[in-house]
Amino acid sequence: MKTCRNILYFTGISLVLLLAGCSDDLSLKIAADCIKGNHAQSGTVLDEAQCVNRSAESFPGADEDYFKDMDYGISQIPDKVVAALEPFVPGISRNPDQAVQSIVKGRNNWIVWTGGNDKFWDYMNAKSFGSFDLLKVLSNHPGLVKKPGYSRDNRWNWFGLVNEPCFMKNTDAQGKLIGREDRFGLYLDVRDSNCPADPFENEEKYPGVKIGARGKTVPVGSYYGYATGIVGLRLFPNPDFDEAAKKHWNAEKYYSDPDYYNDPKLVKPYRVGMACGFCHVGPNPTNPPKDPENPQWANLNSNPGAQYFWFDRVFAYEADKTSFAYQHLHTNRPGALDTSLISTDYINNPRTMNAVYSLPARMLNALRWGEEKLNGGERNNKQFNHFREIPADSPLRTFFKDPDTVLTPRVLKDGADSVGALGAFNRVFVNIGLFSEEWLQHINPLVGGKPFTPFPIKIAEQNSSYWRATEQQTLDGALFFLAATPPDHLKDVPGDGHYLIDDEKTLERGKQVFAENCAACHSSKLPEQASEFFPDNGCVGPNYLNCWNEYWHWTNSSEFKEQMTKLVMEEDFLKENFLSTELRIPVTLLETNICASIATNAIKGDTWDNFSSTTYKQLPSVGEVLIHHPVTREPVVYAMPDGGRGYIRPPSLTSIWSTAPFLLNNTVGKFYPSGSVEDRMKSFQISIEQLLWPEKRYCDQKDLYYYEHGEKEKDSYAYDSETTNSCEGKTYLTQSGKEVPGIIDRTTERSELKIPKGYLPWYVNIFPIGDGLELGPFPAGIPVNLISNANMEMNWGQRLSLSWDLVSAIGWNIFDLWKAQENPESITDEELRKMLSGIVDPLLAVNKCPDFVVNRGHYFGTDYLPAEEGRTALDDSDKHALIEFLKTM
Repeated sequence: MKTCRNILYFTGISLVLLLAGCSDDLSLKIAADCIKGNHAQSGTVLDEAQCVNRSAESFPGADEDYFKDMDYGISQIPDKVVAALEPFVPGISRNPDQAVQSIVKGRNNWIVWTGGNDKFWDYMNAKSFGSFDLLKVLSNHPGLVKKPGYSRDNRWNWFGLVNEPCFMKNTDAQGKLIGREDRFGLYLDVRDSNCPADPFENEEKYPGVKIGARGKTVPVGSYYGYATGIVGLRLFPNPDFDEAAKKHWNAEKYYSDPDYYNDPKLVKPYRVGMACGFCHVGPNPTNPPKDPENPQWANLNSNPGAQYFWFDRVFAYEADKTSFAYQHLHTNRPGALDTSLISTDYINNPRTMNAVYSLPARMLNALRWGEEKLNGGERNNKQFNHFREIPADSPLRTFFKDPDTVLTPRVLKDGADSVGALGAFNRVFVNIGLFSEEWLQHINPLVGGKPFTPFPIKIAEQNSSYWRATEQQTLDGALFFLAATPPDHLKDVPGDGHYLIDDEKTLERGKQVFAENCAACHSSKLPEQASEFFPDNGCVGPNYLNCWNEYWHWTNSSEFKEQMTKLVMEEDFLKENFLSTELRIPVTLLETNICASIATNAIKGDTWDNFSSTTYKQLPSVGEVLIHHPVTREPVVYAMPDGGRGYIRPPSLTSIWSTAPFLLNNTVGKFYPSGSVEDRMKSFQISIEQLLWPEKRYCDQKDLYYYEHGEKEKDSYAYDSETTNSCEGKTYLTQSGKEVPGIIDRTTERSELKIPKGYLPWYVNIFPIGDGLELGPFPAGIPVNLISNANMEMNWGQRLSLSWDLVSAIGWNIFDLWKAQENPESITDEELRKMLSGIVDPLLAVNKCPDFVVNRGHYFGTDYLPAEEGRTALDDSDKHALIEFLKTM
């Protein structure tokens, strides 16, 4: 029955704008079970642990070295651990056992500590209208996504998630998949009986939080939950699964009956918690698994980032390509995700998972020019000085100068998390649901629609035992990464030295090319004079852009090039070199897509206000950039905002051979899924050539992926041939006036915004809407971000005005659009696009990031940059020499 739904159509966007402004009582329900006052509001809610008087001290970090084979076995080499930590923790060599124990606890924190966020991810199932369900991602039920289907057998290829060693599918004696009796019939992985028990499940040593139904209809369990068969996800008994919920529970219906599993009131027996390792553990680049579906712990590292993670499939498990929500998520290429998806800033902003390499060198680089000033809530971040475990003479104590000065690495792409290394760690935990009871008082997840307010660290200290426990464990996490993040060198790949050339002349030329063209941004070893351009350890404050411009001008000089070349030619140049300055670079110079640089979550008064520095918030505007109309591709001048936005910190080139595709959203190059050295090198070669020869970049989305599963069966996202598409009409202009191929993310097929009936407000359900609302159709080929970047923080007058503009633009065509819902074959996508052409400019007027070309920029060493004294384009032989040097990093 679609008649009534069609009346609500007028592009779907208008209704979404209106619904986003409605009150959202779901965010109150999750927090209302334990509050200090009469109403749930900021400062009144407690987390589940504090509700039952569990102290932070009752959550000590696990000390079992269960992951001892990971990270090149670092925890089994005490001398190596001590050597890595001694420069930062003097005297630790006198107690090597303590050093090892610290990094063991730190790694356990990274891979299995979820800090009570299972409550949050259960809530997000309802908030996403049922499309996001980690319990189904964990499952092996044969009815899940019938084509191609997924289970443990193809979990890596389909989701890009790491199968945990020592697990298998649960089958009967005949090999038939069955539900687990000890898991209320859920089709979850089962532990191999030949493996030792998971030590983190020990509920006597790590007693879980006894609240609600725990200890009654479900076990209390451990505060680390149960292992799931996927690294980084843990299973927790649901405290809401009482006797009534138990009677209502039906595992088969949960997998097969939409009316059952789309009921937002459905209480499942388990909640799934997420650890940091879910998005950061990946295949060891130099020792990858022979079969990526069946790795051993020795094949995994804690720090490369989940480079193969298909965000769209994980966060919309049904992978329904006719859903606009899935089309939105599909703009996140493998290995990239929008970290502001939950606390939305109305900018679709996929970014690569950060690899955490060479932390010691990164910290030393921060001492050079990482100074930031802190004020207000920013000062509530924990610093190394606050831990008595850090000796008085430790260099770690030099990273903070009481009361308001911190020297910090900059982890996020826009350099916003600038309050110290420990603060950056802790913000990650909040972003995956730590103390969500408070966080949800400040955001409206996924859709927004109301002004966001800062998550207050001070309140978290008072009202969350999980927060305080996380802070106490973060120091061990930092020590772990100081010891366990060396580069992965191609030369260390057994038997694969053929990828490296043995030609000193070519390598020497490559080093010189790097010194003259790359090192100004991509080396933490620079001539001493470089620091003069950034006084006071970084030129903090509103004068930063002038400091940068003077530095950049100097790096064009023969003086810099001569000094830098001398440094690069030294035998130990790559040793303890982070291969980035982490200076903030104006996006006007980079010419990359501006969306990452104008993210708003960390600006003054927004969600991450307490986790970004005053220095960041005082950064001046970088000026104007050239962007392009998403339909006509006509160039448009766009004035960049100030207050922290408009800058990108350069990525480290450490182990660059293993981290392709390139740019901050993985759009330059080609993706190969296996994680093998061979596939990494294929991806690297294609990607680096596109970076250095921009004319080789693809202009069609389908050329970005190579994907296989099962018996060589290909899905619609599977491509294994080189590009053969004409880029006619798909180019854009650089600032130098040259035409370059460019991709705009567009819907791949006709789609609708689908909201199941159970998730709709009562005032919509009074209409005969059948199974729910299907708002659309949106034709194939429309720019996704034209809709996804619509600013929902409009007042009611602006919302109604936009709705009127959209309806007016569609006019009498609305009857044809209704007809298209009843009979999709009655209208072609080309006709649909023509009917909707009038809504483009009204939507652009409220678009928070109107830059749609995603694979542009970084033209250094090419003639696509504007002419600049001292910089010339490289010839092909120099580019090839540079590539050979990059392979050694």
